[in-house]
Amino acid sequence: MYNQLNIQRNYMKAFIIDRYKPKDGMQMAEVADPVPGENDVLIRVHAAGVNLLDSKIETGEFKAMLPYKFPLIMGHDVAGVVIKAGTRVKKFKAGDQVYARPADLRIGTFAQLIAIHEADVALMPGSLSMEEAASIPLVGLTAWQALVEKANLKKGQKVFIQAGSGGVGTFAIQLAKHLGATVAATTSAANIEMVESLGADVVIDYRTQDFETVLKDYDVVLNSQDAKTLEKSLRILKPGGKLISISGPPDVAFARKVGLNLMLKIIMFLLSFATKRKARRLGVDYSFLFMEANGSQLSKITDLINSGFIRPVVDKTFPFAQANDALTYVESGRAKGKAVITLPDYV
Repeated sequence: MYNQLNIQRNYMKAFIIDRYKPKDGMQMAEVADPVPGENDVLIRVHAAGVNLLDSKIETGEFKAMLPYKFPLIMGHDVAGVVIKAGTRVKKFKAGDQVYARPADLRIGTFAQLIAIHEADVALMPGSLSMEEAASIPLVGLTAWQALVEKANLKKGQKVFIQAGSGGVGTFAIQLAKHLGATVAATTSAANIEMVESLGADVVIDYRTQDFETVLKDYDVVLNSQDAKTLEKSLRILKPGGKLISISGPPDVAFARKVGLNLMLKIIMFLLSFATKRKARRLGVDYSFLFMEANGSQLSKITDLINSGFIRPVVDKTFPFAQANDALTYVESGRAKGKAVITLPDYV
């Protein structure tokens, strides 16, 4: 239960950065409570998922595309309880258990409270704990937007998912199997059994096997690795196949979608030119995906979880005070699924 004193306090604890590439990582600070707008819900944060995207934001990798202001509260995944709804909010009320990936420029889940537009929020799957729910939004929406929206993955098609034991990979494998695809994935030998248990039909130990010699005539590749892996992935696609990358290079279509200026559009064109040219020569399609907040899609993911088609994979939880340790753990690449930060009712 949340008492009135807690709800009305003016300051909260949050992990912030005051510059890109901060020397000592994120800092815990007291900041003003968020003030929800008329279309927002104010959420008491119970758990927050940790993503590699948090590290990339911290180092300034997307500063040209996402002009954040400092001090910046970090964090892209949240599960919690609505404690206040804006005057125009129709879908949610105080007491609802919800989860979300806040929109870009409105991130800030490494905090006790966050205000999020109702369009970006969904009711939590009833079968999940707060920690499990917090692990889902960013990776779930990434997989959904890649495989359902961009790839239009169909029953009987073949899809190759890189880093099958990672956050996106563990979700994408399950979603692809639900869609009826044959799934190939890479992982280390230690994680083969886990990746197979999620539904992967072909599992490749990336340390001892070259996937290019094993896979052929695939319909879709979900690329999350380096440029060398991307180039090899293009060659395993059948004519007309699609490679969707969440690790770059960004392309002009992405620049246009997010409304970047002409100079940045030119930069995106140059960054993706070589990859686009190789794809055209092979008769396949390349596109870049930077996932977007979407409560409607998250509600569809909720239905899949409630129906038992997809389960969360949480590797490790960290108390709120150890948020920097959680981010370091994710950066190490050792996480099997997701790492999650937990918050008590008050810190």
